[in-house]
Amino acid sequence: MKEFWDDRYSEHDYAYGTEPNVFFGEHLRNFVPGSILLPADGEGRNGVFAAGLGWKVTSADLSKEGKTKALALARSAGTYIDYIVGDMEKLAFQPASFDAIALINAHFAANKKYAIHQQLDQYLKPGGILLLEAFRKDHLRHHEVNPQVGGPRELNMLYSGEELKLAFPGYQILLLEETTAALEEGKYHRGTGAVIRFIARKNLQINI
Repeated sequence: MKEFWDDRYSEHDYAYGTEPNVFFGEHLRNFVPGSILLPADGEGRNGVFAAGLGWKVTSADLSKEGKTKALALARSAGTYIDYIVGDMEKLAFQPASFDAIALINAHFAANKKYAIHQQLDQYLKPGGILLLEAFRKDHLRHHEVNPQVGGPRELNMLYSGEELKLAFPGYQILLLEETTAALEEGKYHRGTGAVIRFIARKNLQINI
């Protein structure tokens, strides 16, 4: 998988453009900047955007080529992101390190997804915000019609609302929306896709 992403991100153009994901760009503005983790941040378009709003950004991805382009994008925007290359399962942060975590098209292998979600839950502070946009399970039929829309072709890598509720049970759901979106994100997300959007606040821990 690392080789796939290194190959894609080694292209001259930014694979998914340099503008942030529309959902992420719209909703991150609603929260007070703090520390944010962006797993699978690719070429950094979302991390750089967050840094421009005043967030302290930690981006992570498998691809060293992604890091190179992300840091170049950050320099061109006059900002800074901390970018770590590695498998999300093997990266370790201190518990309650982040005020927010953003999963934007962060699709994990089915046999790793649950464990990664549990890790991320540990890294988020009580009261912290989780933002997610990803392709949902109905997306496969859109991909069949138009492969240019991108997204995983394995059903179990896609998301559902019920799956997210089970993965993050100790959260107040602020938004849960299953919809279609017209995507114009670089070369590899073009067309109508089936997406899920999820914003939730981690419950405060109460010591008795």
